[in-house]
Amino acid sequence: MQHSDPLQSAANVAATSRSPGGVISRFAPSPTGRLHLGHAYSAVLGHARARESGGNFLLRIEDLDPTRSRPEFVNGIYEDLIWLGVEWDQPMFVQSQRSEFYAEALERLRAQGLVYACFCTRADIAAALEAPHGPATTHYPGTCRALPDDPERRAAMPHSWRLNSVKALQIAGFPEWTEDYGRRFSTGGADFDDVILARKDAPAAYHLACVVDDAASGVTLVVRAADLRSSIPIQRLLQSLLGLPEPAYLHHPLVAHADGARLAKRDRAPTLAAMRESGVDGPALAADLLDGKLPLGFAFAEA
Repeated sequence: MQHSDPLQSAANVAATSRSPGGVISRFAPSPTGRLHLGHAYSAVLGHARARESGGNFLLRIEDLDPTRSRPEFVNGIYEDLIWLGVEWDQPMFVQSQRSEFYAEALERLRAQGLVYACFCTRADIAAALEAPHGPATTHYPGTCRALPDDPERRAAMPHSWRLNSVKALQIAGFPEWTEDYGRRFSTGGADFDDVILARKDAPAAYHLACVVDDAASGVTLVVRAADLRSSIPIQRLLQSLLGLPEPAYLHHPLVAHADGARLAKRDRAPTLAAMRESGVDGPALAADLLDGKLPLGFAFAEA
């Protein structure tokens, strides 16, 4: 499959949408388990926003976690969307096939002196945060930030690449963004961390891959659950640093169990596959979700 340059203007990609100016939204699940009702809500909302504007609805497979991603779960995503009546347009990105584009973006940041190699393990970070006179924060304490670059050490030791958020903010300033209903938001320093941009076992981490792919596919509206709203500041910062276009954002309420417990793959949340096997009508369920109606036993919740 041929992929476009991830750093191109979204306007070039948007030219292939169903009509000029139509919303381009996306659904970007990770194939680490079967989809549940919360995923369905995100998919049908994004699909509806795109179709009602004459735009495109895109599917992206976020399979950068090699230890948990499974081909059978990718097939399950296709099956669940088809059952719901949610059709997707091209291009369809599979992140495990796009390493070169993430490497290009990382190199651009490295050329600006905005990333550094981090050799810390999780145990190292936990120990630094728990030290008697350690920083009063849950953010990465910056242990490796001031280390001189050492190619020999990097060649010999596992490491990740982190964003130097202090320097990045000095260059780009504090970012702003727009939620779907038109309100403009800004942020402060407490919202930023030296996040990992590339991992020891993957070519890119979530934030970098997300902004590169959104730009490459021309996404103009990011529809996702409210628990991901905290991702906006760092993603907007990366977009500014890389010269990428700014999408609008729509963060919807979470779908939870009736007692308020969150749906989660790791907790064996009821799956769409199980609902389908029990005889639930997929398109009818999608229509109910758009009307704000949930099946018995579920409720909307804030993040």
